[in-house]
Amino acid sequence: MSICAIGICRGGKVGVCYGRNADDLPTPDKAVQLIQQHNIKYVRIYDSNIQVLKAFANTGIELMIGIPNSDLLAFSQFQSNADTWLKNSILPYYPATKITYITVGAEVTEAPNNVSALVVPAMQNVLTSLKKAALHKKIKVSSTHSLGVLSRSFPPSAGAFDSKHAFFLRPLLEFLAENKSPFMVNIYPYYAYRDSSSNVSLDYALFESSSEVIDPNTGLLYTNMFDAQIDAINFALTALNFRTIEIMVTETGWPSKGSTKEIAATPDNAQTYNTNLIRHVINDTGTPAKPGEEIDTYVFSLFNENRKPGMESERNWGLFFPDQTSVYNLDFTGKGAVDVTTNANITSSNGTTWCIASTSASEADLENGLNWACGPGNVDCSAIQPSQPCFEPDSLASHASFAFNSYYQQNGATDIACSFGGAGVRTNKNPSMTNKTAAANATATASKSSSSVQGISVKRGDIRTRMRSNPGQLSCQHKSLSLEHKVDHQNGKLDSDSTNLKSGKR
Repeated sequence: MSICAIGICRGGKVGVCYGRNADDLPTPDKAVQLIQQHNIKYVRIYDSNIQVLKAFANTGIELMIGIPNSDLLAFSQFQSNADTWLKNSILPYYPATKITYITVGAEVTEAPNNVSALVVPAMQNVLTSLKKAALHKKIKVSSTHSLGVLSRSFPPSAGAFDSKHAFFLRPLLEFLAENKSPFMVNIYPYYAYRDSSSNVSLDYALFESSSEVIDPNTGLLYTNMFDAQIDAINFALTALNFRTIEIMVTETGWPSKGSTKEIAATPDNAQTYNTNLIRHVINDTGTPAKPGEEIDTYVFSLFNENRKPGMESERNWGLFFPDQTSVYNLDFTGKGAVDVTTNANITSSNGTTWCIASTSASEADLENGLNWACGPGNVDCSAIQPSQPCFEPDSLASHASFAFNSYYQQNGATDIACSFGGAGVRTNKNPSMTNKTAAANATATASKSSSSVQGISVKRGDIRTRMRSNPGQLSCQHKSLSLEHKVDHQNGKLDSDSTNLKSGKR
């Protein structure tokens, strides 16, 4: 697995959930070594196991720890219980172990026993304990939820919290707003697709859709279910006048294996979803309702967990097998997919089409497209720097074609990904096979503009600029789909219930 040092990547943070519901996992020390080996900087665990806390000491990894539902009664009843827990289970290991969040309860609305009423009192007691230790500004307190807290999630603008949870949700939201803690939610487009594949497009669930879905109330355009589900939460918060509460995704992912009925649970789909998710988060793409806003997100999960009940997919959400080998390769840089077998970054063709500079595009349009691809588009343009392999032919058209095609291949090889304000055009002829005469002609016709390529004000090989919106802002033409009524949507149909996922994963 090729993973960048997430801690130095700009944009939203991407972490990994470290669940341990298995009997064949490596020891915590070895698990942390694996995490460090792949430069993962943010980790969520579901308890405060002492051996795990010790293993993360002096690693610099930011840790989210949890108080399970089974402990909510004790934490809610007596302040002394929270004080004792903090004194014995947290303070001896902090700050060597860099704890940044405490989740109090997990998806309580989905719990078989009704513990919702215990959440806020337990959170208050934990916060009071942290204040006594002067840690309340360094360690945030919240609780995780499934999308089942909503009574409606489609269209996103109609997102609303279920009134049956109001008795604990309103005081919880007041707590979060007062203490500037995030609303934590687990988002799983996989389940929406699995349970309603006739109504939900697989491409829409995988961030691969080339079409847009229109919210009929706002006119906002959606190209993936992840954004639609998050905006349903955003609108639900706004409806209750909690606009300032940030959303954190504490679980999301895609299984790599499932039963015969779970045909979408494959390594390829898992790789596609998580790759596109990471790019989406790191680039600060945001959502249509809140473009450019950071959404810290945790991928579920580090390991396959063989003790989890339920369908086959429940035991196959891991990035790694228990023997610490990769289930599939994943690129945490946010630049694109990684080949499953070769571990090589995809920067060439998709086997069918390529994206090159249009012969009818002006020099200004080509230069703008080139600057964008090598800047906000996050393309590694070091290969077209002087003395590098793709510098020749030294022309604006040639360099733009390199950058356009790199972005195109890394972003699904869709029409949208080859727009560049009309400066890009798709071709089924491999541009790398162009003969020397054509290359010479391109050099001659663009010789006047070669200096402007070298004069680009960004150092293309070292670009780490955030992309704050998708290529749709580049004047490209989209095929828009209105969902005011049920409509066909690529591989399936999407109706008013398609994003109304009622339960989270754990």
